[in-house]
Amino acid sequence: MTGRPPLAGLHHVALHARRFEATEAFYTEIVGMTVEWRPDDDNVYLTSGTDNLAIHRAEGTVEEHGQRLDHIGFLVDRAEDVDRWYDHLRSRDVAVDAPPRTHRDGARSFYAKDPEGTTVQFIHHPPLAPRRA
Repeated sequence: MTGRPPLAGLHHVALHARRFEATEAFYTEIVGMTVEWRPDDDNVYLTSGTDNLAIHRAEGTVEEHGQRLDHIGFLVDRAEDVDRWYDHLRSRDVAVDAPPRTHRDGARSFYAKDPEGTTVQFIHHPPLAPRRA
């Protein structure tokens, strides 16, 4: 038995967006991601430096084919950054599900909605936080 190969992390998430421009603006102007590549007017690839979010313009009705995305999670370095993100999104009239809360495992997070209604989590998870000397 050879065992499981190593995993370096999540590379990307791809979304179909009926509200393409509004969805791109949410992730660039509000969340702060940058455009990595725009191959045409119907596709854009965004990054925060170590990841990739692909947004593809949805034409007509989006067929779900049984696939269900629960949410996208953005990692932040400090628990207080979660609260800052909450305040930032509320100041931009972004729909949020509830105020930030600290979980039993020490993580702190809250959920918001992008223009397509996709749930977006902002989370501080201590085991993934940078180690400070």
